Order: sequence, then structure tokens, then C-alpha cells
Amino acid sequence: MHEYTSTARVWGLSCPGFPEEVSRARRWTRDILRGSPLAEDAELIVSELSANAILHTASGQGSGSFHLALAVSAQVIALSVTDDGGAGTAPKAERQDQEAEHGRGLGMVSAIAHRVVVHESDSGHTVTAELFAGPRTGGHPC
Repeated sequence: MHEYTSTARVWGLSCPGFPEEVSRARRWTRDILRGSPLAEDAELIVSELSANAILHTASGQGSGSFHLALAVSAQVIALSVTDDGGAGTAPKAERQDQEAEHGRGLGMVSAIAHRVVVHESDSGHTVTAELFAGPRTGGHPC
């Protein structure tokens, strides 16, 4: 295969900003990744990112929503959750006390994923977590 050719498959899902939609996002991820050794990690990541969108942004208010994208190739699984914004600050992993009830989700995602990237736009934030399917070669991140 040519180095610039991709055989990635991409899925998308839009969900209303209701708490029960987090379980729907988990099931959707599990169904797509059925049989993958990374399915459980991906499911946990989608759950955390979806819950964060609902709890900390306009996605969880009124007619808010959040959007998921899942890209799968032989090398990587990329999971993205886009919120409706309104949080004031971009999501970031913070070190929290072990007794804290909130604030550890993105830190946990960062510990599970091989790479986490946050993109900020006028309409919200997109958090993308990547799980690499095999050992990485070379010294440069994708």
C-alpha cells in the first residue's frame, strides 16, 4: 500500500445531550469494534468523553448535543467527541485528589490512550483519543 493511502473506515453518531445517551455511545462503540482487542479501552474512552461533554459544556443544556466520530485502520483507532462549547475553557487533564468525585476523566483517558488531542473552535471542542493497534516505529507522532 502507498504510504499516503488510507483504508480507514469512519463512522459518526450524533446524540442529544442527555445522560442516558452515554450508554448509547458506549454500545455504538462496542458494536463497531466487536472483536477488537482495543474495544474495551475505546468504550471506556467514549464513555468518559461523552459524559464530559454533557456535564461540562452546552451539550448537556436545553437542546444540546454531542457528536462522535470513530475512525478505524490497521494502525490506529481514533475516537473523537465534539461538544457544543460554552465551557469557557478547553478540556484539559488535571491531577485530582483520589477522593475527588469529579475531574479525573480526561486524565484517565490520557492514561489509556496513546495520544489525546484537543481542538477548540468557535462552536465547541473536539477531543480525539488515539489507540495504536501495534508497536509504533520511527520517532515522529502521526
